[in-house]
Amino acid sequence: MQDDPKTLVSTDWLAAHLDDPDLRILDASWYLPAMKRDPKAEYDAAHIPGARFFDIDEISDLRSELPHMVPPVEKFMSRMRAMGVGDGHQVVVYDGAGIFSAPRVWWLFRLMGQQDVAVLDGGFPKWQAEGRPVEDMPPVVRDRHMTVRRQNHLVKDVTQVSAASKLADTTIADARSASRFEGVDDEPRPGLRKGHIPGSVNVPFTELLTGEGTMKPADALAEIFAARGIDAKQPVITSCGSGVSAAILNLGLEITGHRNHSLYDGSWAEWGAFPTLPVATGKESA
Repeated sequence: MQDDPKTLVSTDWLAAHLDDPDLRILDASWYLPAMKRDPKAEYDAAHIPGARFFDIDEISDLRSELPHMVPPVEKFMSRMRAMGVGDGHQVVVYDGAGIFSAPRVWWLFRLMGQQDVAVLDGGFPKWQAEGRPVEDMPPVVRDRHMTVRRQNHLVKDVTQVSAASKLADTTIADARSASRFEGVDDEPRPGLRKGHIPGSVNVPFTELLTGEGTMKPADALAEIFAARGIDAKQPVITSCGSGVSAAILNLGLEITGHRNHSLYDGSWAEWGAFPTLPVATGKESA
């Protein structure tokens, strides 16, 4: 892979830059309940030296009934300042699953106008497997102001996604498994209908990853997107269960040079809960 401090960096790259004064590392581990893992406890036990813990559920809009929605700008700024992350920093985000929740935080930084942020390819599992250093102490934090310029075009709400579904002028890419997309499996969140947004295409996020939990090369990603009917010239809205794994598709699109993409923050947690919104099932979209 080619290291790119704006999208994806290798463990070799991070190890070489570990002592850079303007590097900030974030452990953004987050898991579904069925995974039965406690990300904060795992961070406390061992993390990459200097890493701060980014709590996806807490650094969110707690006024919303939907899970981990984008936080207000002021809240994001205050949390980052408290974590010592601000202007002039190169941020590297990782998670304990390889590549799962870290891209959500990469996308969130992009939404807040931050460009110098990358996901660690292979995450903490790869870092540990290579015998690289870990620590169990939180880092010493110094305040740093962050200038935020929210990029509203990178996030979509239910009204915008509904319009895109009807007009068919935008590709809606669903990162969930095929069985959830087709409406075969129950959703992990109770009370949600089964199926997918009419007109959407299924690009399970797992297809973008290797067996080792790293991102596939750019040319392989481009082939996967093309095979699923994603046109490099057409805008893409990504979706998933609750807006976390969808960001893996956004990261993949960015790596392939596709710039016109956004994320449906409410995702199926919102769409599947509203009985008035249409739902399609099966392999083919309505």
